[in-house]
Amino acid sequence: MKAWVTEIGLDASIYGTHTMRRTKASLIYRRTKNLRAVQLPLDHMRLESTVRYFGIEVDNALEMTEQTEV
Repeated sequence: MKAWVTEIGLDASIYGTHTMRRTKASLIYRRTKNLRAVQLPLDHMRLESTVRYFGIEVDNALEMTEQTEV
């Protein structure tokens, strides 16, 4: 990972596998506003885990989830 990040001209000290994982999940969430769509690639068993991962208020998360069809 460090070699790849360095090769493309980024600072390897601020990028890692978890950073990339979280970035991808954040991009999916921003695009879809669908926590379930993010839950699957993160391999979270419970929606509450995904909510905590993003630091979203539980009430807001449940409301958004109910408004979004999968």
